[in-house]
Parts: sequence; C-alpha cells; structure tokens
Amino acid sequence: MSDQIKHECGIVLFRLLKPLDYYKQKYGSVRYALNKLNLLMEKQHNRGQDGAGVACIKFDVPAGHRYIGRYRSNNQQPLKDIFEKINHYFEEILHDNPEKINDTEYLKTHVPFVGELLMGHLRYGTFGKNSIENCHPFLRQNNWMSRNLVVAGNFNLTNVDEQFQQLVDLGQHPKEMSDTVTVLEKIGHFLDMENERLFRDFKRKGHSNAEISNLIAEHIDIAEILKQASKRFDGGYVITGMLGHGDAFVVRDPNGIRPCYYLQTDEFIVATSERPVLQTTFNVPIGSIKELKPGHALIIKRNGEVTEPEIREPKTRSSCSFERIYFSRGSDADIYTERKALGEQISKKILKTIDYDIENTVFSYIPNTAETAYLGLIEGVNAWLNREKQRQILQLNGEFSEARLQSILSRKIRTEKLAIKDVKLRTFITDDLHRDEMVAHVYDVTYGVVKDDVDTLVIVDDSIVRGTTLKQSILKILDRLGPKRIVIVSSAPQIRYPDCYGIDMAKMGDFIAFQAAIALHKDNGTTYMVDEVYEQCIAQDSYPKEEMRNVVKRIYEPFTEQEISDKIAELVKPKGIKAEVVVIFQNLEDLHHAIPNHTGDWYFSGNYPTPGGNKVVNRAFINFYNKVNERAY
Repeated sequence: MSDQIKHECGIVLFRLLKPLDYYKQKYGSVRYALNKLNLLMEKQHNRGQDGAGVACIKFDVPAGHRYIGRYRSNNQQPLKDIFEKINHYFEEILHDNPEKINDTEYLKTHVPFVGELLMGHLRYGTFGKNSIENCHPFLRQNNWMSRNLVVAGNFNLTNVDEQFQQLVDLGQHPKEMSDTVTVLEKIGHFLDMENERLFRDFKRKGHSNAEISNLIAEHIDIAEILKQASKRFDGGYVITGMLGHGDAFVVRDPNGIRPCYYLQTDEFIVATSERPVLQTTFNVPIGSIKELKPGHALIIKRNGEVTEPEIREPKTRSSCSFERIYFSRGSDADIYTERKALGEQISKKILKTIDYDIENTVFSYIPNTAETAYLGLIEGVNAWLNREKQRQILQLNGEFSEARLQSILSRKIRTEKLAIKDVKLRTFITDDLHRDEMVAHVYDVTYGVVKDDVDTLVIVDDSIVRGTTLKQSILKILDRLGPKRIVIVSSAPQIRYPDCYGIDMAKMGDFIAFQAAIALHKDNGTTYMVDEVYEQCIAQDSYPKEEMRNVVKRIYEPFTEQEISDKIAELVKPKGIKAEVVVIFQNLEDLHHAIPNHTGDWYFSGNYPTPGGNKVVNRAFINFYNKVNERAY
C-alpha cells in the first residue's frame, strides 16, 4: 500500500502447561517462554510498531512477593527496549550470582518475567496519543489474586459512549472515555461480581476467608464473566486477559472481524493474531493450528483445563478482507494464495485497458507488499498469452515456417523492477514545498528499460486509500522514465467508507474515491444530493444505532465504478507530468472470488456487519460536511 495506514494490533497469549524445571531440562533454559514470546512478537511486528507491552503471571508465589510483572514501551524500537530490560535482570544475576543462573526457583523469585503465563501486545495507534499510557497490556489491581485483571487486545468498539454510560450508571467513575478503559472496566466489573457471588456462597458453607480465596480461583466462571461483559459490545475484537491467580482467556467478536489462531500441545497453549508465526516459531504443520471461532472464547484454567465455549451467538461471518489484502503476513498459505488470486482476477481488466499490447507494456509493482498480487497478475497475463499463442498456431492450419512459429512462441510479457524504495532516506524538512520535493525521491527508479513515449507502465498496488503518495511521489517518479501511459492497478476495490473496527481509515474526506464522487457531483451539477444525504444523516443521528441505515451509499449511486476510477486518475495526476494516467480497481465480485472465506468488505461496499457501523458512517459524513476533522467513533 503506497498510502501508509495503520492497524490495531497484534496479540500473544502464552501458557506453559508444565513446571518451569521441565523446560530448563528439555530446552536448556528457564527462559524458554520468554524467548518464544519475543519471537512471536517479532514475527508480528507488521501489526504494530508504535508501542509494545508484555505481562507475566507467576504461579504459587508466597504472599508478599510480586507475582504480576508488566513492561510497556513507546520507544522507537519498543520490542528491543522491553526485552533488553528483561534480559538485564539475567545479566545482573550472571554478574553477581552466576551460580544461580540455572536455579529455577531463584530466578522465579528475582526475575519479573520468569513465570508460567505470559502476554504480549503490539500497538498501532489508530487514534489518540502514542504515550506509554496508551500501550497495552492494561492492569486492574487488587489485593485479592482472583480480582487482578490484565487485558490486551486487537479491538475497536463503535459504541464506547454507550459502554461508558453503562459504567457510570453502575456507579463507577471511569478515568477516560476510551474502548480500552471500557473493556477493562466492563470485564473487571463482572469479575468483581463473580468474586462476590462466590465469596458469599462459600462463606455460607462455613469456609474461612483463606480457604475461600483458593475456592474462588478454582470455581470462577470466566465464560459467564465474558458473556455479561461483552453483551453490548459493538465492534471488532480479539481480547486477551489474565487473572492474578492464573486463569486466562482470549475472546473473539461474533462476526469474526478480527483474527485469532491458537496452538495447543502437551507443553503449552499459545494464541496469536496470525497463523504463520505459530508455524514458524514452533515448526508445526498448518493442520495443527486452530482458528478461534467467532463469538467464542479460549479459556485456560489455572489447572490447565482448556475449553472453547460460546460467549455470544455467532453472526454472519465478516472476517476483515483487508487483513488478507494487506496487513497479515503474506507467508500464510491461504493469504498467499488469495493475494495471487487478486492479481489473477484483475488481469483481464488490465489486458483490456492496454488493448492487449504486451509488446509495449512493462509490468511492475509498488510497494513490496504488492508483490504477491503482482505474481498472480503475471500468471493471469501469461495464461492469456498462452491461449493466444495456441490460437495463432491453430490458425496456421499446419502451414507454417520455422520463422513464423518462432515469432509466435517468442512473444512474452515484459516484467521489471521499476521502483526501489530508499529506506535510508529521511527528511527533517518541515515546510511543505521542500518536504514534498524530498518525498518525491523516496523511491529510486530503474532507467533504461522503458521506451520513451511508447511504453505503457502497469504498476500494481495493494490498495489506494487517499491517493496522496501517488500524487506527491510515485507518479512523478515513474514519469521520469518517459512512458506514454501509466496504469495504476489496485488489487483491492475502491475504498469508499470508513472502517470502525481497527483500521485507521476513519474520515470520509480522506478517501480518494469519496473525493472523486464529490467532484463528479460538482461536475454534474448534482451537489443537492450531497445536501440531501447530510439531512438524512442528521435525521438519523438521534436514532438507536439498530435503526440506522447507511445513507451515504447515495453519494455513489449516480456513478459507475469506471466513472469514479477515471475521476480518481484525474485527481491524483500531478501537474507537469507528461504520461497519461489511468487507475484500475478490483471489483467486489472478483474480490469475493479471490477471498471467499473472508467476506468483510464494509469499507468497499458500505455493508457494515454491526449496527454501530451504520452509525459511524453517517456520523463520518456529518463531520465531513461540517468540516470537522475528527473520527466518528
């Protein structure tokens, strides 16, 4: 994706199922879990680079000793910062008490993150400041072990205002209105209620307070807590949590919007946001990894019992297709196949656009994440070319010369690496004019492979969101090569609507497709429709979210997809470049054909899987109309 957007977030939950000495004996180090946690987080760094955090729960720690550890960092290299701090403890022991470096009990007492239950989180800040207070995990502390709660997640709720008011109605005084605080306090409230219920029950049965603490930890009903806490959550979420006594959970939204996978062996159970990181870290086949079912929770009791109960009734599966197109690691077997299919699907539209003139067309891609779709495109074009060669040979009816046959068989498509990102280029220039000049040099180009004023360049991108990078740098860079025409290909459809479930695409006015639609209304003298849509959004603004509908769809209804694409090409073309600019997008039907099992497409179609989505899109349009530069949830 040439336009940088961000995405929340990456999670790890790692529970050892055997005593720590087991891992020291088998793997040679008491740091087995820490080392795996580090690798699991490094392998998911694509999901968050603004901050990171880790937490640990130690089992069977005597009263008076710390059993919960947490580090968070918003350092420029947060993961490196965190694990350097943790490793410093081991370095001190090596220096001061080297004979203790393999003493499991000593290390468990003196090193905060030597324990049986660990959590990791990687953060991309889609909203708010990137201060240390915004970094997960979040901690809700109490002197009762079973009331301590550590939470981290990959989530966005669309109805934080409603959730906040419910907490206020319960008599609480939340410190801020945010989905992270809301999630922590909602789960914490029902955790408190469950503790109180069990305390009363065991007290009536004559148990002492000391006995009751252990009985609560044994009998606490995590599934019921999550059912009550998440009853009114509207959004996409994977939330992971740990209780002070050692229970742990991961819960997923009923539409399966956000991803979660887990691996269970006789030694451990681990959950992550991405599947290939589990395969790589533990060298296991794909079939051993399970997907957490939508609306379900993975619950790991202190005694090692693992269940996956239904927490909320699963709804129509709407797994985020953007995960597949761009964010998730392309090394996943299914994602790699899907991305290639996206390229293959759009090859027919590209061939038609270039009038099947492959002799005067050069195919390439920007950025590197678009490479897999590009490979699929090349396969699609090659398949067409093979059929074309076969047709031409058959037309000869057996009457051909060696030269004619060679002429047909030698036809091939031209593929080149035309742009290479200069990762070392940094700029501290703040004035727009000179900064834009620097941005235009972020990519180096390959000279000498394009025929001046003859060739068409076909450049594949993952998706086009704002079009800013196209206009400010990429098209200018490519124009230096002297092509007759530049065709920018988006392997994703036009992004027309805001996301409210975790991706940093929250403002209507940012989308180049929306800008194009508004520009077409102005060209056609139909801006009254924009006013009408605003009035409809205002009329619905006081409705319960369950009664709202997405009226912003009307903005796009008068125009074909091609008309909007043509206007986008006009808007992103920089002044002064010579080449003709064409923009092509994937269509929805082909998207679903390429990614059949992950049909969440609300940013393309406007079909939101939860009621809060319609509330957000209408509010986003109101903000745009009133020139309010803020997100709508």
